[in-house]
Amino acid sequence: MDIEKTVRRYIERVGCASMSCKAALIDMDGVLYDSMPNHVEAWYRTIAPLGIDCCREEFFLLEGSTRTRTINLLFNRAYGHDAPEEVSLALYAEKVRQFRLLDAVEPMPGADAVIDILLSHNVRTVLVTGSSQGTLLECLDDDYPRAFNVPYRITGEDVKNGKPSPEPYLMGLQRAEVLPNEAIVIENAPLGVEAGVAAGVFTVAVNTGPIPPQALYDAGADIVFDSMSHFATHLPQLIDAINTVKL
Repeated sequence: MDIEKTVRRYIERVGCASMSCKAALIDMDGVLYDSMPNHVEAWYRTIAPLGIDCCREEFFLLEGSTRTRTINLLFNRAYGHDAPEEVSLALYAEKVRQFRLLDAVEPMPGADAVIDILLSHNVRTVLVTGSSQGTLLECLDDDYPRAFNVPYRITGEDVKNGKPSPEPYLMGLQRAEVLPNEAIVIENAPLGVEAGVAAGVFTVAVNTGPIPPQALYDAGADIVFDSMSHFATHLPQLIDAINTVKL
């Protein structure tokens, strides 16, 4: 893994002379929490009884989408139209109820080490999630103290266009008051990777789910790690390369 070469390739691609690591824009599900199996099961238990054709695997691929986008995609496929807002809200409430019936979600192994390294390097940490799942958002202060103060949290209810639109990560850049070449995105799903790349940010993919690594590269990831612990091992080197490599 040639990290300096990867950083240089990004600099060449976006046409800047250098970059720096002032902020990290971080997804929640599958990155900070090992929550995707529960999300997938909760969505499936909510949607399948409606008679809408769906499978668990597709909910992994829809990770990062907002409530509205996920439900409308399914409704358009089944019925040819968006879900009425009151129906969408009711379905999401049922999805949240199903999520709470499942076993408690634990922080992703290695995520605490990643956050500690970022904070020790004075990198501003910003949450950028397509989820509005209060069950997990309420745990952030306990599991990741000082990392995600409320002004630096962007959820699915804060944006009009969720991932793969760049809007969530562009908003993250604004909150952190940095330029695209002054930040990194940390993602685990193709839609999120696409959003980070579209926002012009160096995008790290951490493959914590069942998605083939090539799918993350195909989505545009600048670099892929096979776990958060693996990422933590290489993060100091990545930060150093980002702050020193120049064309």
